[in-house]
Amino acid sequence: MRSAVHTIPVAAGAYEPSLDVEGLERARVQTQPFPFLIVPGFVRSSALPGIGRDFPAIAHHGSFPLSTLRYGPAFAAFIGELQSPQVTAIVARKLGMDLASAPTMVTVRGQSRAADGKIHTDSRTKLVTALIYMNDSWESPRGRLRLVRSEHDLNDVIAEVPPEQGTLLLFKNEPNAWHGFEPFSGPRRVIQLNWVTSAAVVRREQFRHRISALFKRLKRPA
Repeated sequence: MRSAVHTIPVAAGAYEPSLDVEGLERARVQTQPFPFLIVPGFVRSSALPGIGRDFPAIAHHGSFPLSTLRYGPAFAAFIGELQSPQVTAIVARKLGMDLASAPTMVTVRGQSRAADGKIHTDSRTKLVTALIYMNDSWESPRGRLRLVRSEHDLNDVIAEVPPEQGTLLLFKNEPNAWHGFEPFSGPRRVIQLNWVTSAAVVRREQFRHRISALFKRLKRPA
């Protein structure tokens, strides 16, 4: 089993901006039944090959915090942009929230299993959720995230988001922010960025995900 996990340092100014922040600024916020927006092409096409090349190799289902993953410099630069004060300020303005003191937390998924996708809302400690999809293409009718009106009906759809490369879904974590997808088993790359209520939430969630990641690796066949 691999021991220490490290990222690769990024030289200042080594990469062109990978995010279409102007597109995020222009995006229309849908306010009912909870605030959300979708930005196709949020990750610039010119940045996609490098990020894809440097995306962490994830063999197991579930969410993994960055501290448990290995990834290359283009991916590291991309994550740095996502967590930048500029992006936070835009998101705060779009959603009418004060996120200036809200810590951020990033987890990454690489695989989906048939048991995934059940309708749920996110933890109340998460103020805002951003999902950035990084699949090269998506042909399956399954695995497409749906924002829905209740916890009971996946077909009562507000919006459906194909997990296509570079697409952003952003929503305010209201009590009725139900979402899920039809079960899909196979590679499904997605980065989740959350603005959360406190640094204690980040520490707790990172610890929980690290323990989960360890058990998944220990169960890996020899």
